[in-house]
Amino acid sequence: MNILEKLLNKKLGFNEVLLNLWLESLNKSIMSTLEFNQLLVSQSDFLRGFALGFTRNGADADDLVQDTMVKALRYKNNFKEGTNMKGWLYTIMRNIFINNYKRKKFQNTVLDSTENQYFINASQDYRVDTVTTVINQADILEAIDDLKPDFRKPFTMFLDGYHYDEIAEEMNIPMGTVKSRIFHARKKLSVSLSDFN
Repeated sequence: MNILEKLLNKKLGFNEVLLNLWLESLNKSIMSTLEFNQLLVSQSDFLRGFALGFTRNGADADDLVQDTMVKALRYKNNFKEGTNMKGWLYTIMRNIFINNYKRKKFQNTVLDSTENQYFINASQDYRVDTVTTVINQADILEAIDDLKPDFRKPFTMFLDGYHYDEIAEEMNIPMGTVKSRIFHARKKLSVSLSDFN
């Protein structure tokens, strides 16, 4: 006997009928975690194909698929049941790939502010002074270690490539606080490392 039949037979009150209708619609609209995970795993071959198209490398493609699945699991509440799962996953994958590409491109950029771009135009025999580099790196790492833990942790996570929202979630603090702490950490490091300017 469905809810409407029960209402007609007056076995349920009006409030009980509304509650039951609401619970039925909720059960239909929310995909269980198990269902979502099964649907996600069933898309792994599809994702691998697209990842290979983006990266042109098997190991990088596997990493991209894994990152996509992790992000999909993290934001599964944003997925609407009955919509295009492949399209949703493809969008996540594309955004991850673009973000990683921009990050790598920025990391490999050489800025030469010397007169006449000395470093860029120097002959290939130019060698980096490894002793000075090691000393400078040690000084920088020491300056980072000297930061208070509240500033050091978000700053080092940011250096490791975490996004503000991921840092906020990990540290259980608001995103604005994360941005502020990273800003202040940079400011303190620029003061303590002023000899390098």
